[in-house]
Amino acid sequence: MPLSHPQPAAPANPQKARTGLNRIWHAAGYSIEGLRAGWHEKAFRQEAIAAMLLLPISVWLGKGWVETALLAGSVVIVMIVELLNTGIETAIDRIGPEWHDLSKRAKDMGSAAVLLALLLCAGIWGAAVAQRIF
Repeated sequence: MPLSHPQPAAPANPQKARTGLNRIWHAAGYSIEGLRAGWHEKAFRQEAIAAMLLLPISVWLGKGWVETALLAGSVVIVMIVELLNTGIETAIDRIGPEWHDLSKRAKDMGSAAVLLALLLCAGIWGAAVAQRIF
C-alpha cells in the first residue's frame, strides 16, 4: 500500500492564499479599514486633524527637503504609534475586561510609546520654529 501524502489544509486566513497584485489590493483595503477604525478613536482623530494642518505647514517651514521630511515624518510617526497603541489596547480588551498586571503593563508601554513620539514631534517642531523665528 503506497504512502499517501496529506493534503495541505486550507489557510485559516484567505489573505494568506492570495499572491501578487491581488494580495496587494486586498492588503490596501485592510489598511484603509484600519484607518477608518482609527478615526473612531478620539486620540487618533485629534492627531489626524493636527496632521492635516501641520503637514502643509511643514512644506512652508522646512528650509529643504530634509527639514520638510523631518517635520512631516515626525507627525506621521505620532499617528503610526497611536494606531499601534490602539491595536495593543484592542487586543488586550479582546482577551477580557478583568484587570491583570500584564495587560496594564502592555497598555502602559503603548501609552509611553505615544508620549515619546509626541515629545519627539514637539522637539523637532519646536527647533524648526525657533530656527525660523531667531
